[in-house]
Amino acid sequence: MKDASTSSETVTESGPTLHRGLQNRHIQLIALGGAIGTGLFLGIGPAIQMAGPAVLLATPWPGLSLF
Repeated sequence: MKDASTSSETVTESGPTLHRGLQNRHIQLIALGGAIGTGLFLGIGPAIQMAGPAVLLATPWPGLSLF
């Protein structure tokens, strides 16, 4: 069996190809998600300090029930 890392053969497939590329919209949504996630963790910081780490387990339940 040949090792794939040492083989110099090129693999060509005759099917649809994967187009990799980030559009402006993708970058904006990634940034928005990061901002929302950071805001959520900073917002529940005082609750975590008072109630303990169980808040991290209890936080997703209201979101899942609304989803």
